[in-house]
Amino acid sequence: MTTAALTALLLTGCAPAPDSSGGKSTDRAPHALARPAAPPAALPPVVTRVPTRDRVVFLTYDDGAGRDPAFIGLVRERRLPVTLFLTDSVVGPGYAHFARLRAVGASIQNHTLDHLALRGLPYAGQRAEICGQQHKLTSRFGIRPHLFRPPHGRYDTVTRQAASTCGIRALVLWRATLTAGAGLTFTGGVPRLAPGDIVSVPSAEGPALPLHTRTARLLETIEKRGLRVGRLEDYLQPTPGN
Repeated sequence: MTTAALTALLLTGCAPAPDSSGGKSTDRAPHALARPAAPPAALPPVVTRVPTRDRVVFLTYDDGAGRDPAFIGLVRERRLPVTLFLTDSVVGPGYAHFARLRAVGASIQNHTLDHLALRGLPYAGQRAEICGQQHKLTSRFGIRPHLFRPPHGRYDTVTRQAASTCGIRALVLWRATLTAGAGLTFTGGVPRLAPGDIVSVPSAEGPALPLHTRTARLLETIEKRGLRVGRLEDYLQPTPGN
């Protein structure tokens, strides 16, 4: 993907506010003129897939889905550029495990403090959930995540506004979900993996195959489609100066 295309993707909603005066003159004295209003802050785009011709898909793991010890070995051996969206209340005392995953190449990103469905909550509450986890991850890992996944995929304009003030540059959803039995479900479109698809791997509920087994089977599906795993952060870079 070109730099121009990435910049356009991550600047969605950045148009300046229109001139409300309609170009008409005013009788105010110069000293009484109000200062021009600043353009509204850019709202982070919401991404379900990446528009790219590269034959890549992106593996993203939610909550604390990566706590299978054998998963670390798989990520290291296959050099998988996975993205982990961590929830503080789910990860709990397990941050050391995710530090080991980060050491073998995984990326750490934001999934709120308490995994609340944010849509409809007041601004202050949403901001506390997002910024609070930013502070936790910064304290634990010395990083400042720029990607955010709203719990359950539920968000509103307030979510995007709050996320922006916390340093988030994109809200990341998904087009495909890996099931407990290593199958795939799709949110729409053709039900097979395609370049640019983002795959969500949530914490499995009930009887499930181990995470490393589910991931290995997913990799077989990816390879059969002539695809490979890409690093999501390389395609959703922060804009310069942020």
